[in-house]
Amino acid sequence: MQPPIPKRDPKIITQLGRTRTDNYAWMKDENWQQVLRDPSVLRPDIAAYLKEENAYAESVLADVEPLRAELLKEMIGRVPPADSSVPWPDGPWEYYSRFEEGAQHPLHARKPRAGGAEQILLDVDALAKQHEYYALAAVRHSDDHKLYVYAEDVQGSEVYRIQVKDLETGELCAPAVESTAGSFVLSPDSQWLFWVYRDENGRPSRIYRRPLLGGEDVLVFDEPDAGFFLHIGVSASKKWIVIERGDHDTNETLLIPAADPCAAPKVAAPLVRGERYSFTHWNDRFIVLTNAGGAVDFQLMQTPDTATDRVNWTPFVPYKAGHYILGASASAGYLAWAERQDGNVQIRIVPHDVTGDIRTQAASIAMDEAAFDLTMLGALEYRGSVLRYIYESPTTPAHWYDYDMKTGERVLRKVRDVPSGHDPAQYETRRLFATAPDGESVPITVLMRRGAALDGSAPLLLYGYGSYGIAMDASFSTSVLSLVDRGWIYAIAHIRGGSEKGWNWFLEGRGTKKPNTFTDFIACGRYLAANGYGAEGRIVAHGGSAGGLLMGAVANMAPELFAGIAAQVPFVDMRNTMSDVSLPLTPPEWPEWGNPLEDPTAYDLIASYSPYDNIEAKEYPPILAMGGLSDPRVTYWEPAKWIAKLREVAKGGPFLCRINMGAGHGGSSGRFKRLEEVALVQAFAIWAMGRKSLLRVGVERGAERG
Repeated sequence: MQPPIPKRDPKIITQLGRTRTDNYAWMKDENWQQVLRDPSVLRPDIAAYLKEENAYAESVLADVEPLRAELLKEMIGRVPPADSSVPWPDGPWEYYSRFEEGAQHPLHARKPRAGGAEQILLDVDALAKQHEYYALAAVRHSDDHKLYVYAEDVQGSEVYRIQVKDLETGELCAPAVESTAGSFVLSPDSQWLFWVYRDENGRPSRIYRRPLLGGEDVLVFDEPDAGFFLHIGVSASKKWIVIERGDHDTNETLLIPAADPCAAPKVAAPLVRGERYSFTHWNDRFIVLTNAGGAVDFQLMQTPDTATDRVNWTPFVPYKAGHYILGASASAGYLAWAERQDGNVQIRIVPHDVTGDIRTQAASIAMDEAAFDLTMLGALEYRGSVLRYIYESPTTPAHWYDYDMKTGERVLRKVRDVPSGHDPAQYETRRLFATAPDGESVPITVLMRRGAALDGSAPLLLYGYGSYGIAMDASFSTSVLSLVDRGWIYAIAHIRGGSEKGWNWFLEGRGTKKPNTFTDFIACGRYLAANGYGAEGRIVAHGGSAGGLLMGAVANMAPELFAGIAAQVPFVDMRNTMSDVSLPLTPPEWPEWGNPLEDPTAYDLIASYSPYDNIEAKEYPPILAMGGLSDPRVTYWEPAKWIAKLREVAKGGPFLCRINMGAGHGGSSGRFKRLEEVALVQAFAIWAMGRKSLLRVGVERGAERG
């Protein structure tokens, strides 16, 4: 089957005195906002073209369809047919979720803590069977335990509808709340619902309050800055309703006393550009996590809950370079915080009456493996002393622990089950360091079969992200085992733009320093090849979303390094996207990338690395770009335009585009269904590596004949 040849309809764009031509701008439906809410209204010529692309991708990869099915079967075999979360106690009940055997979606349920029968709160699988796509953003029960509230998305566009269910009758008992961002809270008196409105541009722009059982919506807060996100929560102490507004650089907190939920929100501390802070209520004070005062890796301060302005903040856990504080959790008697050092996380704990040097007195929860992930879930109950956390590593499945902060006793509550079997001793995790072009040391986490030969013969999959300060932690993945068990080496490049080495690691990979992200990834690939973990030309690169930007950039910069590139929902049409103020994430992300509408320097920098704008007439490896039709974050036309231009300009390939016509940014919903796309990526990787080997053999035989 021949690849689709899309029409070229040149669009001339002049911006800041600079002119560019976009041959494929027509792929963006003029009514894209409506398409997000109802994909069936997609313009017919665009729909026809995307279906042609899907058919071509399927035809090229038809030979590996049996392999894809085999991979999917293996991945499903590592998922427990029936599973249950560790119950979370609240008052007289324990709340949890569980999967019935073979179910795609969970049941939400509870049991009396004193013993008794299970009560089903929400059958998500039954709801999902009514839709092609179904996902929940949040679920919450009222504090009086009478109502269950959930936010549902039925098309993948992240436009959520909030429903309220009466737990006594099992019926919906209030009008649905439409056009929400999925973020909501219930007032502790169980009377009010606070929810975040999603506007026509897909942004969370207002917060409303309504009676929980239905009634008039009252505007609580109207966000004046199109570049700010909104979030709402309730403190663990149940004393405060907390509104947070901000972007990647700056934020501000507003407080509403929970005892007076109809009160107007008051600013806790006025925003200061470039400073971030968040509040954790702890009895009579707030613990403030902030980068104020030049604390790049953040510090903990404290302030009375009656005097929250900055002038009242005093040190609690002072700033210490290289100790990146991630967050805090409070119970009445103890405060716990998580901090990252040298790429790994530890949890520190102090009692309420602590004085003096906090760090030296803090108890510590840490692990001994070279690379691991420790996730602090928080104190189970505000009046209790038990903290829950999860430990895992690339070789070790997740372990849920309850830790008594008073006695130091640790109880293992659950180990992630791998039904098909898993022996950690058969695998090995290593933490390596590559040297970037500017001399920076870039961490790499490697997973491989124990005793694997490091002679460059093993195929290598190298994963990267590197944006927004999001760390790619060394966690356990059952799907990766399908590659490793086939002799592959799997590696994560902890490149700048993430926060694996602290917040400055993020700052060194954003804005004007964004190219560090790309050169770090290339340096990791070359280091691994030079040390026998793979070989140049025998690496498959994998990334998604902003990690898809990474894939597009390294494809242009070092295509010879890779046997294939898999880019899921790739952010590749940067110059156009960051110039389109109607898109949901454009104004909020100018601090991350720069504003090409007003800043010529930002325009030129983005233009220098935007994948869509820098394709060259040279050999590229096979590329698989995957998107979702109702994706509001990375719109479907980005991967479609990228692949079209690759076919127009580049050599090599093939270049494949696959658009999920019934999903958004996260792909298909359902715990088994979403694995279909994981299996596709791995089948593509194996196919691309096999194709590379065949081409190499052909070249060698040709040389012999010559």
